[in-house]
Amino acid sequence: MIKIREAMDADAAEAVNTLRRSITDLCVADHQNDPVEIESWLSNKTVENWRQWIARDDSVVLVAERDRKIIGVGMATLSGYILLNYVHPDARFGGVSKAILSGFEDVLRARGIRRCRLESTVTAQSFYESCGFRSEGGDALLLAKSL
Repeated sequence: MIKIREAMDADAAEAVNTLRRSITDLCVADHQNDPVEIESWLSNKTVENWRQWIARDDSVVLVAERDRKIIGVGMATLSGYILLNYVHPDARFGGVSKAILSGFEDVLRARGIRRCRLESTVTAQSFYESCGFRSEGGDALLLAKSL
């Protein structure tokens, strides 16, 4: 069973590890295993930045847990822009991203937001499209969904 909850400071090390593993192991279609590109993606995935993210009053950071282990991390602005939705490689294809997305949709609807947007990775584009997101404008990776 997957539990979605708001992130805490105590989650920092495990959550950052999940982010970094997901990017390194699962986003190969995006970074092509280029060390410079990977480092660009990972450079802000730090414990220090985690603490800043969860302290923001204009966003929500969610974690997905299974058996008290963090298996997914997501972040969205309270205006409806999804910034992060990453899954630990060991939990891939287990409904984690969908559960995080559902958590965001609940939070945003409760705040009166009726549309969410995101910039997808190549890796996740078909996932988001299967969840009802559609291309917005000329960029195929800029996606939106009515809530």
